[in-house]
Amino acid sequence: MHIAVAGNIGAGKTTLTNLLSKHYKWEAHFEDVVDNPYLDDFYTQMERWSFNLQIYFLNSRFRQVLKFRESGKNVIQDRTIDEDAYIFAPNLHAMGLMTNRDFDNYKSLFELMESFVQPPDLLIYLRSSIPNLVSQIHKRGREYESSISIDYLSRLNERYEAWINQYEKGKLLIINVDDINFVDNPEDLGEVINKIDAEIHGLF
Repeated sequence: MHIAVAGNIGAGKTTLTNLLSKHYKWEAHFEDVVDNPYLDDFYTQMERWSFNLQIYFLNSRFRQVLKFRESGKNVIQDRTIDEDAYIFAPNLHAMGLMTNRDFDNYKSLFELMESFVQPPDLLIYLRSSIPNLVSQIHKRGREYESSISIDYLSRLNERYEAWINQYEKGKLLIINVDDINFVDNPEDLGEVINKIDAEIHGLF
């Protein structure tokens, strides 16, 4: 079984992935942030490094998804390959931070990869307001995220909502993270787990 957690920067994907991995004994897979050789450069000079960064993420996540199906294990994934292709890359292109030539190249590669991968059995989308995202980003204090603008987050949020509203690849669970605190409140985490149970019991 393949469960995926989606959401904007600072929505709580990694935290929830960790909590659910421990609860269900699922194998957790995370974004390659620590070893990503482009991330610091990208946030310093987005236009120069946007294509490199997106290709790196696309490659990394494509390999991840292929391994999930080969392993036969129950896995939970922090961020999906779709988010790169439907949200981050188009947003960079729309902002003039990725050229038409690079974006067309990127889309062509993603469409080829997409034909080889299956969607997750359940997609969990963490819906968040911009103030909540900003608060969480400041709280965790990652240096490379300090230059992220509210405008950038807002653009991403709009694309996330558009993507989720049209999502039909499989089961979808939307969690409004403004209203809950699954980190500090066990009852809130329990509520999330109950909702997930209701979805995954319908998978079999």
